[in-house]
Amino acid sequence: MKFKGVTALDGVDMELRKGEIVGLIGPNGSGKTTFLNVLSGVFTPTNGNFRMGDRQWSKVSLREAARLGIRRTFQNIRLFPSFTVMETVEVASAWLDKGDRRENARIALDALNFGQYRDRIASELSYGMQRRLEIARAIAGRLEFLLVDEPTAGLNHGESQDIVEVLQRIRDQRGCGIVLIDHDLNVIMNVCDRVIVLAEGKIISSGTPQQVRSDPKVIAAYLGS
Repeated sequence: MKFKGVTALDGVDMELRKGEIVGLIGPNGSGKTTFLNVLSGVFTPTNGNFRMGDRQWSKVSLREAARLGIRRTFQNIRLFPSFTVMETVEVASAWLDKGDRRENARIALDALNFGQYRDRIASELSYGMQRRLEIARAIAGRLEFLLVDEPTAGLNHGESQDIVEVLQRIRDQRGCGIVLIDHDLNVIMNVCDRVIVLAEGKIISSGTPQQVRSDPKVIAAYLGS
């Protein structure tokens, strides 16, 4: 992925499998969020292609990606300020034009133990609960892969642990693959089956959390001694 001559992603090649949680870490500016933007159709990559099952493509829109079951959250919470919790999740389901939007929303909220808040105004929820609501919105309807960008940013330890448990429960219940970006290395190392490390738009390491933590290239580029 290039932006006016600047190469944000350089030959990034990885396999994401359903049923696993993959951590994506690296220094600021290493290309982590750009990678999620490419996967989810926000950006069209300069070169490269994707394969999922029998389908292969080099270009996909945000809506087409969502309909394929590639769903995502963003670093900054983006909620409709006057919508209820239920309406917020229903909108995401309706956008897919598949299934019963209210039933999809109910299932998503129940997965996060959020059903009792369905009639609350979304913008009046606490920050931690808004983070959970954003995840509920992302999983309403078809879900093959969930891309989660900094879900624990701004949360305390207890709230971060709640998010970790939510992601594990979604993986277990829905059988989806999850890609997780987070700067809290305790979260990454404790929840992820594999960890991939980016630096300057390239993959510099990949493996189990233990393998990555001890990789000299990762220590030099990101973790420090």
